[in-house]
Amino acid sequence: MAREKPIEVAPGVVFPAWTYNDRIPGPTLRANEGDRLRITLVNYSAHAHTIHFHGLHAAEVDGAAGIGLGLIQPGGRAVYEFDAEPFGVHLYHCHVTPLAAHIAKGLYGAFVIDPKGARTEADELVMVMNGFDTDFDRSNELYAVNTIPFAYVGEPVKVTVGELVRIYLVNILEYDLVNSFHVHGNFFDWYPTGTSSRPAEHTDTVMLCQGQRGILEMTFPRQGRFMFHAHQSEFAELGWMGFFEAGCGGTASTDCERNR
Repeated sequence: MAREKPIEVAPGVVFPAWTYNDRIPGPTLRANEGDRLRITLVNYSAHAHTIHFHGLHAAEVDGAAGIGLGLIQPGGRAVYEFDAEPFGVHLYHCHVTPLAAHIAKGLYGAFVIDPKGARTEADELVMVMNGFDTDFDRSNELYAVNTIPFAYVGEPVKVTVGELVRIYLVNILEYDLVNSFHVHGNFFDWYPTGTSSRPAEHTDTVMLCQGQRGILEMTFPRQGRFMFHAHQSEFAELGWMGFFEAGCGGTASTDCERNR
C-alpha cells in the first residue's frame, strides 16, 4: 500500500514520508527467475502513485502515467502481474511527476531475483543507499543505508571470519548525482546489477548513479571491527557510515584466532 506516514529518521527529526507498507525503504521483494509475480498496490495516499519495477515486463504494467494501469488515484487499487526476469538485484519506485519528490519522499525499495541455479550460500544483507531532504530545499541533510543515519555504528553488522558475505546494494539517493560504497581492510567481488555470475571487478570501492545497483561478495580474513561508508566525505559525516564486526566461529575459527 502507499500511504503518508511520519518517520523519525534521526533523534528528534521526523520526516513527513510517503511510504510503501508504512516503511522506507519499502519491503524487499524477492523471487526466483521465471516466477509469476502478482503485486497489488492500494493507494491510501492523498496523491496519485504507481510502482515502476526495473526488469523485463509488458508496457501495461510499467507504472508510467498514461500507459496501461497508469496512475493509481487516491483510494484506487491496481495489480501488477509479470514474470520475474532477469535474475539480479533491481529496484522499484513510484514513477509519478514530479519524480524527484516522489522518490525523495520514500517511495522505493529493493527487488531481488535469484537465478535458476542458486547462488552460493552466504550471509546476506540488503543495503538501500538513501538520504533525506529534511528542510525541502532539494539538498539532503541526512544520508544513510536503510534510512537511519549511523544505524550500523551503534549496532555493527555481525559477520563470521572466513564465511562469505553477500550484499545487495541499491542506490536510490535523490538530489545527489553519485553515491558510493567503500569497505575498510578488505576487498570484494563486484557484480554490476547482479545479472552475471562473473564479477566485473575486485575492489574496495564502487561508485553508483541513481538507480544503479549490484551485488558485492567478500570474506573477512581477520576478526575485528571494519568500517564501511560512502567515499563522499560529506555523506559519511552526515550518516552514511557503519561497521562490520567480524568474529570467530564456524569452520574458520582456528584460522581466525591465528589471524587476529
